[in-house]
Amino acid sequence: MTAGSFPETGTGTEEGRGGVPGGPEGGTAFGTGGLLDVLGVAAVVVDATGRIVLWSPQAEALFGYRADEALGQYVARLIVGEEHRAEAMRLFGEVLSRGTTWAGTFPVRHKDGTTRRLEFRNMRLTDAVGDLYALGIVADRSAVARVETELALSDRLVDQSPLGLAVLDTGLRYVLVNPALERFNGLPAALHLGRRPSEVLPGVDAAALEAAARRVLETGKPLLDVQAMGETPADPDGGEHAWSVSFYRLEAAGGRVLGVAAWVVDVTERHRADAAADRSRRRLALVADASARVGTTLEVERTAEELASVVVPALADIAAVDVLDSMLTLRRPDAPEQGPALFRALAVRAGHETEALAAADPPGSVALYGAERLVTRCVQTGRPVLVPRVGAEDLPRIARGPEAAGQLARAGVHSYLAVPLIARGEVLGALDLKRDRHNPLPFDADDVLLAVELAARAAVGIDNARWYQNVRNAAVTLQRSLLPGDPPDRPGLEAAARYQPAQASSEVGGDWYDVIALPDEKTALVVGDVMGSGIEAAATMGRLRTATRAFADLDLSPTQVLRHLDRIAVGLEHSIATCLFAVHDPRRGRCRIANAGHLPPVRLPADGPAELVGLSTGVPLGVGGGTFRTARVPFLPGDRLVLFTDGLIETRDTAIDDRLDLLVTLVEATRGLSLEESCDRLLRELRRPGAADDVALLIARSTR
Repeated sequence: MTAGSFPETGTGTEEGRGGVPGGPEGGTAFGTGGLLDVLGVAAVVVDATGRIVLWSPQAEALFGYRADEALGQYVARLIVGEEHRAEAMRLFGEVLSRGTTWAGTFPVRHKDGTTRRLEFRNMRLTDAVGDLYALGIVADRSAVARVETELALSDRLVDQSPLGLAVLDTGLRYVLVNPALERFNGLPAALHLGRRPSEVLPGVDAAALEAAARRVLETGKPLLDVQAMGETPADPDGGEHAWSVSFYRLEAAGGRVLGVAAWVVDVTERHRADAAADRSRRRLALVADASARVGTTLEVERTAEELASVVVPALADIAAVDVLDSMLTLRRPDAPEQGPALFRALAVRAGHETEALAAADPPGSVALYGAERLVTRCVQTGRPVLVPRVGAEDLPRIARGPEAAGQLARAGVHSYLAVPLIARGEVLGALDLKRDRHNPLPFDADDVLLAVELAARAAVGIDNARWYQNVRNAAVTLQRSLLPGDPPDRPGLEAAARYQPAQASSEVGGDWYDVIALPDEKTALVVGDVMGSGIEAAATMGRLRTATRAFADLDLSPTQVLRHLDRIAVGLEHSIATCLFAVHDPRRGRCRIANAGHLPPVRLPADGPAELVGLSTGVPLGVGGGTFRTARVPFLPGDRLVLFTDGLIETRDTAIDDRLDLLVTLVEATRGLSLEESCDRLLRELRRPGAADDVALLIARSTR
């Protein structure tokens, strides 16, 4: 062995000479910036006589002597003080003679004369011819102590940290997993090592995590708070968990990339709290939306449709609103508490195309639901019925029949909820909710509370609507009963009439028309409008119509008839009415007309354009003391006279004069139509959807 060279101790293989399998191309045996460089480890080889035969560059930094100053010198004289020389010789002799390895700290003398304690590891070497040498691996004790402390601290931090820690190599395979991450993942470290996250955690979106780690490897920029969600073997039945993962690239002192470190924080509770808060916000928004959208009209069907449109798809994928049929007629349910119940379907809605719609009863249909149906139980107990996870055995109790049960199964219905519609202590019906594959979450207790709140708000609207609807029906019935039937056949006169109640719930009851036979082949034509609405207006209208017929039968003039009606109306409390009274005399070819605050009629001469009849307006009946005047209007064979109430033309957004002009134009356009066809066309062209007033229309035509 030559001075300054290592004796050969290995077999001469590439690895034995310090090659790094799989290391970076063109790298050295130890790489750059490794741990030995951090520690400043020096190598010193001494022959059997105690002379130095190898002196590494790091030895110069530790001892202060250059290689040319150290090689060939007795090591004990060069670096060991006289007081420690005997001990050094003894240890040197034991290593050479026995082949033992000695490790520990030893005081050495620096070239500058100071004494330093260095960390030694000494071992015996043998060359090819059997000569013995002693190899000393030396490092500064303070550097070794610092590294030991840092390693101990790192070990404690890694092992005892409540945060999960993983180290992935450049191939994104686990090389280190701390106990916390073992607990998170529910797998021991041994099942992690050498495998990728996607191989260890199939229930987590590990592909996104690996993509983030790869980006950190490539760029060196940390990625913080990468969100991951899923299930792990640690809690397979505990539902979805959430983690916050931060990635950092690991590099050696010389910049060589070692891999990626990942810190994992379990944020499941925070995630669930955030999700709960978000659900609460959405529920409050849904309740506010329901307050604004449900109950906008006093119509039962419309209110039910509004409720269904609010809950779909925010709360359910399919919704149906069914009420007890007896509720709509204001009768108490006659079905026994445990028996079947007669329901009327009001609304059905789905958030998407689904076969489940065909399984529901169509709106307007009436069906007898058996006692085994869950919706029947809901209305009979007045309590919600919840089936979080619908099984095959539940579908017959949800569906109306076997075919419907099959349709629900094919639609993927997996969760069911029915809540009662309760208003003023009375169960009106039920809100039926289903979730299919579009929303995989089952209904829970919070959903029940929300559905009950929405159903309660809608139930009040439905209850109000049914009462108003019944009041409206009563007013319409009374109104129609007080109106005449088809106009009678009269000499020299043909007539057609229409009455339409207001489309608003309670605005009916005040308008009327009449055709009254008078002596000498004369005929009275009357239209009137009692201010107000409802049953009271209908009753007042009936009184005035009866009085009008009585006074007309006395063959009084139109002015006298209105004067008598005015006195009667004054005696009726809170009764104001307008009236147009005309008497047709076919022998004289004219009409005598008096007006009490009413809109003028339209005259369509046989040989001239349509026009409004100029009349003295007069004051409404019931004001008292009014003056009425009679006008004589030509009414020759072929002429038409159109009498109407203001509900035909009045609107909120158009001036009354413009509407009167439109009426005159339309009357002109009906010249070639029959009277019946003319009535229908005028109503169709002038009547607007949702009209808030009723209308009476009377068209008379003079004949030969």
